[in-house]
Amino acid sequence: MKQALLHKLDKFFEPFETLHYKKGETILRAGDQPQGTFYLKRGYARLYSISEQGEELTLIIFKPGDTFPIMWTINDTPNTHFLESVTDSVMYRAPKEKFLAFLNENPDAFLELFKRVLFRFGGLLQMMDYLAFGNASAKIASILLICLERFGKGDGGKSTIAVPLTHMDIANMVGVTRETASIELKKMEKKNLIAYKGRLIVIKNRKGLLRQSVVNNEH
Repeated sequence: MKQALLHKLDKFFEPFETLHYKKGETILRAGDQPQGTFYLKRGYARLYSISEQGEELTLIIFKPGDTFPIMWTINDTPNTHFLESVTDSVMYRAPKEKFLAFLNENPDAFLELFKRVLFRFGGLLQMMDYLAFGNASAKIASILLICLERFGKGDGGKSTIAVPLTHMDIANMVGVTRETASIELKKMEKKNLIAYKGRLIVIKNRKGLLRQSVVNNEH
């Protein structure tokens, strides 16, 4: 997001309620009536669903500058997903009516918000492909590439996914078990496709991951 617009959003949300969440803490549960529109100032949060069998599927990972739940804010759509803090996080929460008035008065902010929603929607469409096609190895390579696109930071020819992702997090993104995700990530590490920097995943060979991904496999 452009720095001027990010600053504008910061200035709007700062006077409202500040909320602090610990890593793994639930922010919203499916069926909850949100008490306002959230703005993520620091940290990461994930939106996910839970099946009747208790299996989790991560749909979106939010980063600083994101707002949610946007469908409830814009359309009054009931909240049907869970929201959890991936890291220790700081958020602001504003009455949605005031946020909508802010967007109405600031069309540049509304346009940037719309772009972000479309970007995440594109990511969800990609994830649907990943879940429908390819084996576990291809699915995991594909999700690492989309995380790289959204959270990647360059580092001397390598790129680091800035959000800390556990093997369980990755498994929940592509609908495999944690054990399967661990096995496939270990294979990628041995092939020198990825490495670890503390709790972060470093992409050492993007082209190699791309060759292994769903995108490059015939459906």
